[in-house]
Amino acid sequence: MEFVILGVVVAVVFVAALVGFLRAPSRRELRSAQRPEIAAPPAQTQTIETAPPEAPEQLAPTLPTVETAPPEPALDVPPPSAGRMVRLRSRLARSQSGFGKGLLTLLARDTIDEDTWDEVEETLLTADVGVAATRQIVDNLRTQVKVLGARTPDQVRTMLRDQLLVALDQDLDRTLHTQRHEDSVDGNGGRPAVVLVVGVNGTGKTTTCGKLGRALVGDGRRVVLGAADTFRAAAAEQLTTWGERVGAYVVRGPEGSDPASVAFDAVKEGVDEGVDTVLIDTAGRLHTKQGLMDELGKVKRVVERQGPVDEVLLVLDATTGQNGLVQARVFGEVVDVTGIVLTKLDGTAKGGIVISVQRELGVPVKLVGLGEGPDDLAPFEPEAFVDALLDEPQQAQLDEPS
Repeated sequence: MEFVILGVVVAVVFVAALVGFLRAPSRRELRSAQRPEIAAPPAQTQTIETAPPEAPEQLAPTLPTVETAPPEPALDVPPPSAGRMVRLRSRLARSQSGFGKGLLTLLARDTIDEDTWDEVEETLLTADVGVAATRQIVDNLRTQVKVLGARTPDQVRTMLRDQLLVALDQDLDRTLHTQRHEDSVDGNGGRPAVVLVVGVNGTGKTTTCGKLGRALVGDGRRVVLGAADTFRAAAAEQLTTWGERVGAYVVRGPEGSDPASVAFDAVKEGVDEGVDTVLIDTAGRLHTKQGLMDELGKVKRVVERQGPVDEVLLVLDATTGQNGLVQARVFGEVVDVTGIVLTKLDGTAKGGIVISVQRELGVPVKLVGLGEGPDDLAPFEPEAFVDALLDEPQQAQLDEPS
């Protein structure tokens, strides 16, 4: 009986253990149960604000776009050429006072003997007056001194002034032909005056061309400048600068191009635009180089296909003295010079060169350069020139018009 009870107890225990084993969690379930549960972050709702609907835009009327050009630089307003030599008289008097003062001193002596006349002659020759002109002046002075006898300073000055004016030949036509021709031969309604500016490099040829163009603008002329000195790039640039200052149009070509072609185009531009004057700056020539001088003649012939050349101005450096006469002679044989421009007459030049160059060519001095300023080119006036030679520099400055 006891064994039966023990067996029942054992069976109950076994069944209880078996049931407990079957109901216990597995290792995987235990790990899952022990792992902390991570809560998902709450979903953020993004609110998008929308602008309220705009009222329909009213379009403004479209205006046409007007492009404004940049302001043009102010142009120079040069003074007229008339009376310039009188205004510049003091400069000439300062540079030439030794010449006139020396002659006045010699002729004012109480007794004028042969030695005095030799000194007068030497003074004139030293001033580049030239042999023929010196002899004429001395001979005429001898005659007047014999007639006058005793002489006051005023008489001496008048006597010398008269003889210098005779040597300068006041009857020469110094008119600068730069006015437009309104009646043309071919009936095309006129043509501009054409001026060739020639000379040796270094004489101030391009500067003279620019200054002359400026003076003509000051006189109310419409001007075209032709930069035919194509062998020197600086010449075209220099002439362009002169033209831009006063509103003159400049015709130029590439460096090294045919000068005759540029000159031809410049005249054509002047004809098409109806200007008054065409100024052509030619290439500087050495008067000893025959080939270069022949090319200068070609430029003139090409230009004349559109009409005659009105002026050929030869620019000479007044400080070169007798060498300038050689240049004048050769240029005169090639291009038929009609007028002389003497530059640097306010410096170390001797005033007698005006007389000798006119006698050499039979051509008048028409313009003189009396300074480096833009308006220091003046029409030559014999009376103002002689008065400047004979006046004291201080007196000449006082006599200048303000």
